Amino acid sequence: MSHECKLRREAGNPHKFITMGEIMLRLTPPNYEKIRMATSYEASYGGSEANIALALASLGVDSTFFTVVPDNSLGKSAIRMLRSNDVHCGPVIFSTPQQTPTHRMGTYYLETGYGIRASEVIYDRKHSAITEFDFDSFDLKNLLKDYTWLHLSGITPALGENCRKLVMRSLQIAKEMGLVTSFDGNFRSALWTWEEARDFCTQCLPYIDVLFGIEPYHLWRDEEDHGKGDVKDGVPLQPDFEQQEEVFRAFVKRYPNLQCIARHVRYAYSGSENSLKAYMWYNGQTYESYKLTFNILDRVGAGDAFAGGLLYGMMNGYEPEEMLNFAVASSAIKHTIRGDANLIDNVAVIRNLMKASLGNGFDIKR
Repeated sequence: MSHECKLRREAGNPHKFITMGEIMLRLTPPNYEKIRMATSYEASYGGSEANIALALASLGVDSTFFTVVPDNSLGKSAIRMLRSNDVHCGPVIFSTPQQTPTHRMGTYYLETGYGIRASEVIYDRKHSAITEFDFDSFDLKNLLKDYTWLHLSGITPALGENCRKLVMRSLQIAKEMGLVTSFDGNFRSALWTWEEARDFCTQCLPYIDVLFGIEPYHLWRDEEDHGKGDVKDGVPLQPDFEQQEEVFRAFVKRYPNLQCIARHVRYAYSGSENSLKAYMWYNGQTYESYKLTFNILDRVGAGDAFAGGLLYGMMNGYEPEEMLNFAVASSAIKHTIRGDANLIDNVAVIRNLMKASLGNGFDIKR
């Protein structure tokens, strides 16, 4: 079974990547302060899909982001940040109060953890512009016609019914048009229930080529008798190779359209020190990465950095083990960068971390 022709493109004919979702204002108390103590906040912008567009654009991939933001200074500032980091934003809709009556951009507050204290997030994103915009008459075929790769996540459909329609229609149209499609389940318990997420994201699976994570999806042992449970039941959060391979193979057997499945595994020793490793099913085989341990400056967006790293490696013809280790290194290095996005513009920085993790040291690169 070979998938390389679709996911990897010939030299001189690179992928054109597009993703869509919500970008938010992020407010963070400085110096690991708790929100109840804060008298000032550091402002930045982020969101899962935007983070991946930023990571890929920083590494030289032609990346576009589609969203809806209010036509005011906050919306313009968010898009200016994306453009300043080489993300194309031509399709972005700057909505009017008539189109999105509440006329606001989503916000979230991040209380950064330290040591034994975990980080916490408070969302303030109800009635944001993207949740109020009517996509029913929006021409998705025209939006997607110039691209080769579409990435979506399970966060956007959690925002409301109009966003669910947007995600499902985009996947279906992208599949009809021959785009590569990738999807990250990214469950957010503050936005919808586990069963709601599983019900919707499972419907997306027939349209996906590259899948990040193994939840939230139904993978029944018996489609006719759900009482027999899900294949993933009992699989620990930190599975061994055989446990992970069994789940991957069950996914591919049920959904043969899947060309790659990848997930990272986190080992949290404290709020300040973690380890990461990852597993991937690709081209009929399961791969396991090295395990990388690091200190944490800012954990938010690390999963997006993993996804961005894997997509970059896949687009650029890396061998499977190299692709997976590059993704883990991308995620690890994001933990050392403030803000949501992995703004590394030098591939060698990530590759050097890969080499260091394999025993070549962390000396200064001169």
